[in-house]
Amino acid sequence: MRHGSLMPFLTLSHVTTYSYRNPVSFGEHRIMVRPRESHDQRLISAELTITPEPAQVRWLHDVLGNSVAVATFDRRAKDLVFDSRVRLEHSPADLESVHIEDYARLYPFTYSSEDMPDLLRSIERQHHDPLREIDRWARRFVDVSGQTDTLAMLSSMTAAIRREFTYVPRPEKGTQSPIETLAKRKGTCRDYAMLMIEAVRALGFAARFVSGYVYSPTKRDQRTGGGNTHAWVRVYLPGSGWVEFDPTNGIVGSRGLIRVAIARDIYQAVPVSGTWAGFPGSFEDMTVSVDVTVDEPAETNAQISNTQPSVAPPPRKVKA
Repeated sequence: MRHGSLMPFLTLSHVTTYSYRNPVSFGEHRIMVRPRESHDQRLISAELTITPEPAQVRWLHDVLGNSVAVATFDRRAKDLVFDSRVRLEHSPADLESVHIEDYARLYPFTYSSEDMPDLLRSIERQHHDPLREIDRWARRFVDVSGQTDTLAMLSSMTAAIRREFTYVPRPEKGTQSPIETLAKRKGTCRDYAMLMIEAVRALGFAARFVSGYVYSPTKRDQRTGGGNTHAWVRVYLPGSGWVEFDPTNGIVGSRGLIRVAIARDIYQAVPVSGTWAGFPGSFEDMTVSVDVTVDEPAETNAQISNTQPSVAPPPRKVKA
């Protein structure tokens, strides 16, 4: 896939703070905030600081290659803070960069026998649709003549969600089912992503959930969904591989999008998960602050260092 000439340097700040009325103890926490390194995302530095300092932090790659920090604790505290600071070079791709093999340019098509075994689990539906509501909605984008341009169809679906649904931020955990989102005609970026994933899977495409960050490349090119983590979709298209579709902003390509975690289902891509133990009612508040600064693309020849982050964790719910 060809990438645009603009390769901005970005500084990411992601701070999550959990507050308690009384000191509590913390169980094991898993943290997924380190951006994935690839040909279009090069990490210059990454630091993740946890307060209170954990007893141990170890790093691993999960089944889909996401970087995960696992932290354990040996002290109690009233506050738990994750402070992630990342600097990276981004070489985004846009709609014009998408190349599709001849056999897949018109829908329907069949993935190659070489690719299909690895794509099957990403084609499987994850949510029940007994009345086939998602199927009917997805079919509206298919040309009844039988000559449906694959990329145009997926782009139209992405734009339709942006145009026809109302974006409503919801900081608390949880995601609507695709059927709920379709019925309510509103939701968060997570809800939009899960609706589109189920819709394209209903059409036979392999799709995955993506969690990461969104930023506005220019003042004219403003993006919705900042201030927190962002979610979108990847669809596998022969010739370009996994292509980004952001239904919240109605865009195709990775311009303005920084990948952190990729998963078959949203529950595999939770930024922070873990447990705490203490008196019932101790949990007081959780705040999340995400800030992305776009720098001048000046350091093209900067030496890239793969700094292994140090980490910070959060809670899930009370364990008596």
